[in-house]
Amino acid sequence: MSRRSTQGVVFVHACPKALCQHVEWALERVVGAPVSLTWADQPAAHGSYRAEIAWTGGTGTGSRLVAALRQWPMLRFEVTEEASHGNDGERMAYVPGHGVFRAPMSANGDLIITEQQLRHLAATATSVEAFRHGVDELLGAPWDADLEVYRHAGDSSPITWLHQVV
Repeated sequence: MSRRSTQGVVFVHACPKALCQHVEWALERVVGAPVSLTWADQPAAHGSYRAEIAWTGGTGTGSRLVAALRQWPMLRFEVTEEASHGNDGERMAYVPGHGVFRAPMSANGDLIITEQQLRHLAATATSVEAFRHGVDELLGAPWDADLEVYRHAGDSSPITWLHQVV
């Protein structure tokens, strides 16, 4: 018997009405169980809808959820995966025109920048401003800047739990 080893949340920040059911089907394929999201109007994008769903499953489920959702380049979404035994947590975000952002996440939700990333940035940045810009990129600032208005539109939305079949 396999045990569930991690959990996380999928935030679909903006999805056209015509794709809502397709998003549910994509999530179902990853977790192997029926998914029924509670969709709400997304006031930040006319004609779009938003939904949140918490999930439990094996390590790497977050990455598989991102892969399933990125087949629709007009979606805006985030997926988190909490740390599990032997694995860091992760935050992944997708924004049209920026692609996927992916970073390790600490237990309190902070993003982690590694020593090697900082050494590389320090060695290649040509100015203080270039270094600052590089740190912003490592922290996902362009994704956060785009998604912030969509996140606020979802404050106080209910979260449903999604469990992976194992």
